[in-house]
Amino acid sequence: MDMRNPIDVRIIVEGASDVENVSRALQNIALGAEYHITISSIVPTTSPEIAKKAVGGADIVLIATDVDAPGRELAEKFQKTLRGEVGHVERMKLPFGHDVEYIDPAIIRREIKNAIIRSGLIAIANINRFQDVKDKLRRSEDTIKEIQKENEELLLLNEKLVYQNQELSSSQELLESKLKSLKEEFKVLKQKYADTKNKHSMLLNKNLFETFPIQKLWKEEFNEDLTVEEQVIFITSEFKPDNILMGQGYIAAPSKKEATEWLKVIRTVLIFYDSKLEDLKEEMEEDKLSLHLLKE
Repeated sequence: MDMRNPIDVRIIVEGASDVENVSRALQNIALGAEYHITISSIVPTTSPEIAKKAVGGADIVLIATDVDAPGRELAEKFQKTLRGEVGHVERMKLPFGHDVEYIDPAIIRREIKNAIIRSGLIAIANINRFQDVKDKLRRSEDTIKEIQKENEELLLLNEKLVYQNQELSSSQELLESKLKSLKEEFKVLKQKYADTKNKHSMLLNKNLFETFPIQKLWKEEFNEDLTVEEQVIFITSEFKPDNILMGQGYIAAPSKKEATEWLKVIRTVLIFYDSKLEDLKEEMEEDKLSLHLLKE
């Protein structure tokens, strides 16, 4: 046996006479056994607000009004008011007006059954739509879950990006500090470069020394090989002539002429003091001969 509660059907009629006619029609109908339906109330009213309070929560509401225009308008008002308040609203048309003394109960009974059947058919038709809505809802729930998952992933990614942004900000501050320091160093180097460039320009404007291989210059000037280079270097280091530098096999002077003149002086010294190097050193220490006297 089906233990589910029977379907609650309530009927709205226009007046008390309609209640009597509908009640008479329901006497010989077994709606509970045939359809698992119970007619819980018959409400006589033309007020949508009263009807709303009387039939709230019903599974099916049948609006029994006359077939004329006023009955159709009243039914439309009821339908508009009760939509969403009950399971289903269906209109059933009373076949005769209120001025008729007798209404065949079989006609009303058939109309009640037809209205209930229409409600059921509409409910069946709505099952497919309900299933579609249910499927859409399930897909929507799956989509929501996916979106929630993506949102969680995005939140984690956002946290990671925030952390990375903080690290980048710290790195940027460090780089900015280093850049500031480098700018200061560059400023100092730039000044040093300017000073060096200035000194270089000054040097370019001066007479720079020229260097000459001692052996080659000696050969060119005296047509003989230099065999006493050590003595030449020693004499130069002792007399320290102006603008003359010697060492590493080279002689440096402002010009070749001045370098040659100094080699002539040294050769003269070597000619006058044709003795051993040690003797020459000893004599120089004793007399400290000057370059000026030698030239004379």
